Parts: sequence; C-alpha cells; structure tokens
Amino acid sequence: MNRKTDLVIFALPRWDQPISSPALSLAKEFAKTNRVFYIEHPYSWKDVIKERNTPEVQKRKDAIFKKKNIYTNPPDFPEKLTIVTPPVTYPINALPAGAMYDYFGRLNDKRIFSTIRSILKDYDVKEWIYVNSFDPFFGRDFPADIHPLVKVYQCMDDHSQVDYSAKHGIRLEEDIVRKFDVTLNTSKELTRINSAFTKHSYFHPNAAEINLFKTAVEDPLPRPKELAGIDKKIIGFTGSIEYRTDFELILKLAKHHHDKQLVFVGPLRAPEMEEMGIINLPNVTMVGPKKITELPQYLKFMDVVIIPYKKNKLTKSIYPLKINEYLGAGRAVVAVHFSEDIKTFDDVAYIADDHDDFIRLVDVAIVEDSPEKIKKRMNVAAKNTWTARAEQFWDILDVWEKTT
Repeated sequence: MNRKTDLVIFALPRWDQPISSPALSLAKEFAKTNRVFYIEHPYSWKDVIKERNTPEVQKRKDAIFKKKNIYTNPPDFPEKLTIVTPPVTYPINALPAGAMYDYFGRLNDKRIFSTIRSILKDYDVKEWIYVNSFDPFFGRDFPADIHPLVKVYQCMDDHSQVDYSAKHGIRLEEDIVRKFDVTLNTSKELTRINSAFTKHSYFHPNAAEINLFKTAVEDPLPRPKELAGIDKKIIGFTGSIEYRTDFELILKLAKHHHDKQLVFVGPLRAPEMEEMGIINLPNVTMVGPKKITELPQYLKFMDVVIIPYKKNKLTKSIYPLKINEYLGAGRAVVAVHFSEDIKTFDDVAYIADDHDDFIRLVDVAIVEDSPEKIKKRMNVAAKNTWTARAEQFWDILDVWEKTT
C-alpha cells in the first residue's frame, strides 16, 4: 500500500468539540505526511433548529445551507489537514427500520457522496483511502463513480449498549463491516465481535498525544484558577461524565475520601451527578469542559486520577483513550477492571475489582507514588502514540492487500 496516498475520513466527532477525539488525533497524525480530508458528522435539521444560535452552527451556516465555504484549515492543525463540512441532513433516528428510514437514509447518503465528489474534484484527488470513523449511519453503499482504493471502518464502541444508537446502529454497523474491506477495532472484545462479519477485523487501540500530556511533568505549568483554593490531595478525572460512569462508586469515593477533593474536568452529560447530590458535596469540584491542550495544566496538580466506569457489556468493549493520556502525564491511575484491555495496564496502574478495592487503592496510589513510577508510566504511554497507531494502520492495510 502506498503510504503517501490521500485519505478521506468521515468521522463522528467534529473538529472543534470540547473533548479529545481519536478520529481527529489520527487524522492530524496522517496529515504530517499525507493529504487528509476530514468530513465532519453532518448537522441534521433537528440539530440546526436546536443549536441555531451557537457559534458552532453560525460559523458553518454557508456550508450547511448553501454548500459554500465547506473547507476549513484551522491554524493550529497540520497544513495538509482540511476539514470538510457537509450539508444539512434529515433526522431519521426516530423512524422505525423499514422503507421510510431507508428512503431518507439514501437522501442523506447522497449529500455525503456529493461532498466526497467535491473533494475529489476540487483537490484533484486520484488515489485515496476512505475511512469511516464510527459513523455507520452514513455511506455504506458507494455509488459506481466513487471508488477508493480501500474502505476502512473504525469501530470504537458497542452500539448495542447505547439506547440512541442501538435502534439502528446494530444492524447498520454489521452491514458496513460486511461491506467494507477492513474493520479496525479499539478493543479486543470489539475485534472478536466483528470477526463474525469479516475476515479482516483487526485490533487497533486508542493512543494519546504524548508530547502534549508529558508537559504535565516536564513543564512549569501554572495552577488553574479552579484549583487555586484547594489545599487537599486531589483525586482527578478528565473526560465526559456520561452513561458509562459508575455514579454510585463516585458517591462512595467522595464520602469516604472526605479529606480529599474530587475534581472533574469535562462535560457533564448525565443527570445522576445532580440527582444523587454529588455535585453539591463540599469536596467535589466540577470544572466543566476544557480543550485537550488545557488538560495537562489540570493533570499536573492531581495526586491520583481515576477511571470509574461501570462493569457491564458496554465497558467490556472499551479501551479508554484516557489511560494513555493519564500515563503520559505521569499520573497514578486507579481504574475499575471493566475490560480485558484495561487489565493489560496493571503493571503501571491500579486495577480494582470492586468498589471497596477502588476506594482503598486511591490511598495506595498516592502513598506509593514516586519519580521512578512516574517515569515508568510515561515510558509505557510513549509506546502508545498516534504515530505508532498510524504506522500500525499502514501495516494492517499491507496485510489486507497481500491477502486479497
């Protein structure tokens, strides 16, 4: 496989979302050497009506409604990375499976394929690889005039365990895995699941921007204003607080470790934190979402960081992005033993089997922390970079090419 080939990536996360995105991180890595066209997940009419006054929709109005100014080159991104905004689509998830869903789905696909045609024409793209990053709701059946060298699907979660995506996502993902050439999976469990639908299901885990996160150890970063008045040990979490979070564990943690401060940096996307009274506890601080570039500044002042996920079928399929971010920042990590993949880090992280074990290991992690352990964590994270994942991507395509 020619490793200088152009890539067209259709991705679920938008480029300016507040939390880190594996799809965008990998696109940035590819764009160091290749032209990359990153097509954002389209806004639906429902999205536009609900978010019409937000800066995100306002700056995309021409692209969404008029199909003009669809290309963006953010100044902090690699020069070869072009963001592409497709036109508005129909919101069809509420429809039942059947003729009407399929009809409007084809209309939505026409808009995505029209966007791809524009890219190929405007940038004189000849040979290219197509990557659908965890968005099987669009573009499973390619028209005859659009033919990439290889079609790659990235599977990052178990659709069956999320109410919104389970309705159509299970059958659509199985369909795209069957039809595409290669499926990359972020966990070993997903690799196993998708092996039932394709001979070319490969383990391709998440990584981290190690050069960014190691600044938490190596650079004299200022203490964030939200942490200025905290003189206790800090138990930290960065990322989205959502359906996979074990809120009962967090409540127990806050009550037991009342001598410490729990600090959450990231968007709150679940009502349990408020319903259970967690956010009102005096030793809980909710910082809110921050850009990925700001996270090392918070991690630097955390004494231990946590991955408090539930143990269920969903998390069994998860390789958490944040484990490498935490380790890259040198932090002591306490995580629930929710998957086979998290257990592979037990040499540099504390893996708990139950709530009591988790609560106990927080103190152990703080007491046992040392410069030697920090260095060991960073060395492990240094093997899990996006550079390494990009190289693995090309190696997988070489294997696929030799077997087809």
